Amino acid sequence: MLERFFRFSELNTNIRTEIIAGLTTFMAMAYIIVVQPSVLFQAGMDFGAVMVATCLSSSIATLLMGLYARYPIALAPGMGLNFYFVFTVILGMGIPWESALGAVFISGVVFIILSLWRVREKLVDAIPESLQSGIAAGIGLFIAFIGLLQAGIIEKSQLTLAIGNFHDSKVILSMTGLLITSFLVSKRLKGGILLGMVITAVIGLSMGIVKYQGVVGKIPSISPTFMKLDILGALRYGIFTVIFVFLFMDIFDTVGTVVGIGQAGGFIQNSKMPRANKILFSDAVGTVVGAMLGTSTVTSYIESAAGISSGGRTGFASIITSLCFLLSLFFYPFVNMIGTGIPGKGGITLYPVTAPALIIVGSLIMVSVKKIRWEEPTEGIPAFLAFAGIPLTYSIGDGMALGFISYVFLKLFSGKYKELNWVLIVVAVAFICKYVFLLK
Repeated sequence: MLERFFRFSELNTNIRTEIIAGLTTFMAMAYIIVVQPSVLFQAGMDFGAVMVATCLSSSIATLLMGLYARYPIALAPGMGLNFYFVFTVILGMGIPWESALGAVFISGVVFIILSLWRVREKLVDAIPESLQSGIAAGIGLFIAFIGLLQAGIIEKSQLTLAIGNFHDSKVILSMTGLLITSFLVSKRLKGGILLGMVITAVIGLSMGIVKYQGVVGKIPSISPTFMKLDILGALRYGIFTVIFVFLFMDIFDTVGTVVGIGQAGGFIQNSKMPRANKILFSDAVGTVVGAMLGTSTVTSYIESAAGISSGGRTGFASIITSLCFLLSLFFYPFVNMIGTGIPGKGGITLYPVTAPALIIVGSLIMVSVKKIRWEEPTEGIPAFLAFAGIPLTYSIGDGMALGFISYVFLKLFSGKYKELNWVLIVVAVAFICKYVFLLK
């Protein structure tokens, strides 16, 4: 039955290979189980509930991908999307996390509609690659910047930033973890980021910084976040630009991942990915389910390429990854031990175990900067404004606005208006209206 459904022989694979691939993909992305609750906890959300929501939404979405789309692509709450959710929407705009979850839910419903109507691919084609790459690189720099702050390697000093206090044992642990994780990733060790966090936690235990709480234990309650989303609240706050940003980021994150995975696994045929619409639909359903459970946007993970490099070619690998996320629920004491922040001087909370992972993930996302057409000013300048604007404004949305507005302006007044399309113009006008009419 498995052979007929997943076509093992036809795709030159077998059950053993698919199991190894599924385990490999899980190891490569398991860091999100720790990082996600650590990030959303800073917005006032319950750590344990978010961890459960993360594992369940990842498991459900990945299982759907395996059974419906039948690809070895795993899904989980997206890095970058979670930072926009917390630092821009909740902490920056002062919107309650319940309403922010409502915005994620609405964007997920829109994802589903666009997937069924097969228009998501057309929207992606409407945004120039340079601008896409500038935004992606800016998100990577933003994640790394937050990681450096949470590691204590850099710190805020009145009106500027300064190097951290390297006499502080927590900062020393952060730097040690960064060096260890960097080494493991540079050796292309599968699950290097997760292993780096584990080793850092062990060192933290020996230094007395991390307090031992156990490894396996009772699954925490999901009730603090389950079905707490406030859809009407999201509409009442009028955060349509927030919904758009969630939509925009997930579209490009997913499509970029699909293209990368398609090329790595040899799935693309005649420049097209078979069953691409089912991949996008699975991604969209994951976002809706995640919002209901209590976590930010769920998206396809490029780390799935690790499983593909191990021979994974079918959705059976995704089923294995899905089961691994479910089993992770029993490791809450360990996740809480290494993911909870440690109070530092001046009321600042440091995350010496998870912060190095953020820095490494940020550096990996930065690779997209190579795709920017720097030699063409009307492409390079908007991409740079988005790239620099995201971390410097401490807002993914504002950085994106700088990129879109400047792109349309430069193309329009440089005589290259034919390179514009209605999507770019509408988005730029929407951002302008936001700053003119909605912000004081």
